[in-house]
Amino acid sequence: MGEGPVLVVGGTGMLGGQVVTELLNRGKQVRALVRSGSDASRLESAGVEVARGDMMDPESLRRAMAGVDAVVTTAAGYTRHRKGDTPETDTVGNANLAEAAKRAGVRRFVLTSILTCDQTPRVPHFWHKRLMEDRLQALDVPFVALRPGAFLDQVTRFGGDPVSKHKVMWLGSAGIPLTFALTPDVAGYLAVAVDAPGVEGQRIDIGWDRPIAMQEFADLAEQLTGEEVRVRPVPLRVLRMAGTLLGPVNPMAKDTAAMIAWFQTGRYVADTTRQREVFGTPPTAEDAVRRLVTSLGHAVRS
Repeated sequence: MGEGPVLVVGGTGMLGGQVVTELLNRGKQVRALVRSGSDASRLESAGVEVARGDMMDPESLRRAMAGVDAVVTTAAGYTRHRKGDTPETDTVGNANLAEAAKRAGVRRFVLTSILTCDQTPRVPHFWHKRLMEDRLQALDVPFVALRPGAFLDQVTRFGGDPVSKHKVMWLGSAGIPLTFALTPDVAGYLAVAVDAPGVEGQRIDIGWDRPIAMQEFADLAEQLTGEEVRVRPVPLRVLRMAGTLLGPVNPMAKDTAAMIAWFQTGRYVADTTRQREVFGTPPTAEDAVRRLVTSLGHAVRS
């Protein structure tokens, strides 16, 4: 363990903000890279040092990394959650970040990657994570990449609370199992990975005790709450058509269609062996769904 701060890239986002909290709870000094004009008041009130900069600006990264012990990045341009996010964030920006970490000589670089990114060259935002992993390795930056599955607490809330709305929207088949994760769990693993021993250069799948289909999520939510929850699937052919039509003006549409097509193969499944060894027993699907439903404010049956 080093004595310098941990630099969090993406600290104003949903996942990154929870990583910041987890690090502070572990007694870490935290510095956050925040774009000029972005609101950093919540971070500052928590005692986080704010470094103004941008992944597309190498000089700002040099300043932000001065004296840091470790880096945790949750940044993802693909999501377009923040103003200024672009696909270049996942390519040029990530390359800048890796090179800045190399120059700064950080002790540990923790990357939020994506499950099966090494198998999916046709899914751009997945493949960009694989390229970042390889870039860190080529630069000999001491890194560990966590590869979580799909974030259930995010994907099931398209269109609102699935229990209150009595439905969950899903892209593709509702009957094909895949690996999910919850944002708070991944945030905790990322924070632990800063100091976890024996993980240098490793790429660790993150998931639950088993993959589940979206229909199983709906069934579990019904059992827990007593409320009907139906799955409203959008067929893959519709997504492919949308990707073809919208691709020239919105690359995200084509990327999303490619991702859902990959989900339909049934190969988006984690091997949680190393997760168990480093972070402990993975959550069960039942426990994860229970915690999600509770976090939405619903009472659950015993």
